[in-house]
Amino acid sequence: MKKVEIFDPAMCCSTGVCGPTVDPELTRIASAVYSLEKKGFAISRHNLTDDPGAFVENKMVNQVLVEKGPDALPVVVVDGEVVKIAEYPTTEELAEWFETAPSELQEKPRVRVSLNVNN
Repeated sequence: MKKVEIFDPAMCCSTGVCGPTVDPELTRIASAVYSLEKKGFAISRHNLTDDPGAFVENKMVNQVLVEKGPDALPVVVVDGEVVKIAEYPTTEELAEWFETAPSELQEKPRVRVSLNVNN
């Protein structure tokens, strides 16, 4: 089974729905990753803001950052090899890597919100 790691630039959230505008590319990749995770595939995302250690520990990603700077993010690693720099994988690429249909990678993550109205 393939292992895919996505090394995101520094951002406040991975879904693209925070801030003044929605980034459709982040929304698309968040849906695809969520769908793949639910199916048990080995895919993970590392945000430079929340997980800088992952960028240091992965020598190839670290080298890309040293050579090209933060504009090289996102970096996509498949089975230990850098396959994309400065762009996210397409839904079709993800489907090909995990031998699934692109239509199966569109489930939206569900976020639970709890409110305490007693205060």
